[in-house]
Amino acid sequence: MAKTVYVINGPNLNLLGVRQPEVYGRATLADVEKLCRARAKRHGLEVDFFQSNSESAIIDKLHEARAKKAFAVVINPAGYSYYSVAVLDAVIACEIPTFEVHISNIHAREPLRQHSLISAAARAVIAGYGIEGYGLAIDGAAALLATDTKTKR
Repeated sequence: MAKTVYVINGPNLNLLGVRQPEVYGRATLADVEKLCRARAKRHGLEVDFFQSNSESAIIDKLHEARAKKAFAVVINPAGYSYYSVAVLDAVIACEIPTFEVHISNIHAREPLRQHSLISAAARAVIAGYGIEGYGLAIDGAAALLATDTKTKR
């Protein structure tokens, strides 16, 4: 049975490619999913790909990842990065290595976007690589599998 990586996308990421392309690029969420599946396949991993504009749905998906014993989580919490203690608590509760991804470099943006609460619980944070950041996160998850790391986060 292949190991599964949950890729969870937060609010407004369904508008990739049309919303602020000067910040987020022209790639769509379908392009992100295709990239994730191809990168995971290279490592013998499977992907459960998900997007929601609802905080509660994202939390439920994190709980599902825990219940189904996902190997890793790649999350772009988007706007929930900056204020959602509930998503942070769900990431912590999952006890799964979690990789936080941001398409833009949040540290070079306006002050309210420069700090992510979720980063405190992430194994790694990747920001500013465009959608390739998702691929890098999956590579990171695969590296954990290859070295058989037993860490929880």
